[in-house]
Amino acid sequence: MLTDHQIETYRRDGYLVIPRLIAGEQLAELRSLTDRLVADARGISANDELYDLEPSHSATMPRVRRLKPAIFKRHAFFGALARDPKITSLLAQLIGPSIRLHGGKLNMKSAGYGSPVEWHQDWAFYPHSNDDVLATGIYLDDCDEANGPLMVVPGSHHGPVHDHHANGRFCGAFDPQAAGIDIAKAVPLMGPAGSMTIHHARLVHGSALNRSNRQRRLLLHEYAAADAWPLMGVADFDEFNSRMVLGEPTIEPRVRPAPVRMPLPPADHQGSIYENQRGSGRRFFATYEEQPALAG
Repeated sequence: MLTDHQIETYRRDGYLVIPRLIAGEQLAELRSLTDRLVADARGISANDELYDLEPSHSATMPRVRRLKPAIFKRHAFFGALARDPKITSLLAQLIGPSIRLHGGKLNMKSAGYGSPVEWHQDWAFYPHSNDDVLATGIYLDDCDEANGPLMVVPGSHHGPVHDHHANGRFCGAFDPQAAGIDIAKAVPLMGPAGSMTIHHARLVHGSALNRSNRQRRLLLHEYAAADAWPLMGVADFDEFNSRMVLGEPTIEPRVRPAPVRMPLPPADHQGSIYENQRGSGRRFFATYEEQPALAG
């Protein structure tokens, strides 16, 4: 269980790190299954339902930057982990006793070339009727400042929702300088393999290119209180309710004031946040292709 201090810290700063929550055989299976999925990408030449590939991907050098939500449908292990009471019991203290899984993915951040993620707020992608919405991240590898940790701006979830648009279309990123965000205040969320991060959906966050010789894989789950309904609508009611991980569903959305910008018109580049952010203007983080020394 979370302590009162941890709950207060989450309310104030918008994030927590829970060291070594996943361990032993469970962590070993997570890592092993992920390795097998990446190896299977040798036969993939373009992004598909499961794989989001690095621009430098090839059959001889498989490079995956993300495993998409399809992993939850294809592999029972991932679905079970999202529902693990070790996780949901903690989240219940933050967003209530009834919780729905909104989505998930596994960001790879491979050694030497793992792609950056520009500054953004998850809330810009999926606003809800209230903001009892958060994301968890499980580190498959030890994470420190060298291998591209998730970075967050403490307290930014209390502020505005910044404009994640460029040239009139959603792009999944914003310019922190133009938005008046002091990125010097960003905090890296670090910990040994199996540690879990928690961050509020409105918290400003991002991550840099992994320049180290160690990978930094992060399994992300997005959760919402059951009475937080997505403002973009529910396409399949039965599927929507099948994603309940704790408690009971409801057809009575709880509506609370929260700043919202809709992710419309949709991004020119669909598929993942990496593709969306191709449409952004000024980029904060360098990419692998922009680092000749690394690319060579």
